[in-house]
Amino acid sequence: MADDGATPRPPTGAPTGERDRDVAGRPKNARPRDELGRPLPRDADNAMVEEQLPEDPDRLLDIGIEHFNARRFFQAHETWETAWHPSPEDERDFWQGMTQVAVGFTHYQRGNPKGSVTLLQRGARKIATYGEVYRGVHVAALAAATRKAAAAIERAGSTTPIEFPTIVRTSVR
Repeated sequence: MADDGATPRPPTGAPTGERDRDVAGRPKNARPRDELGRPLPRDADNAMVEEQLPEDPDRLLDIGIEHFNARRFFQAHETWETAWHPSPEDERDFWQGMTQVAVGFTHYQRGNPKGSVTLLQRGARKIATYGEVYRGVHVAALAAATRKAAAAIERAGSTTPIEFPTIVRTSVR
């Protein structure tokens, strides 16, 4: 094809406008979401309150724990993902594992047992490598409770009631 000087057209279905970004410049989804974080039609009411999150990892961990313990797993995942991406290499598996545990429980809430089990197991493996307690989080206990939940979901699917773990963070950081 000869270069005729015409401006190339984006592929069919490709976005034509600038992507929405948060204050740190990271891409964000502008679509409204339901209470479990599922995207809704663009003209729907947003049931998900968007938070302005701090940059401090300790504060992000605390906010994520508040969401997690309130069973707002999608919001916990969003919060911890904010800490994961800029984290130092030696902490990445901790943040990714915490995020995966939260996403695993999100999949359970949404009725997706296969996705739930996969992410719960993967997240439990990652956080378990951090010993008994890391950043004040009892990661060994959380990993064990997460594996127990994954096993129950694997046996009976997402319709079975499970015991959600509660994260306890000590003041020693």
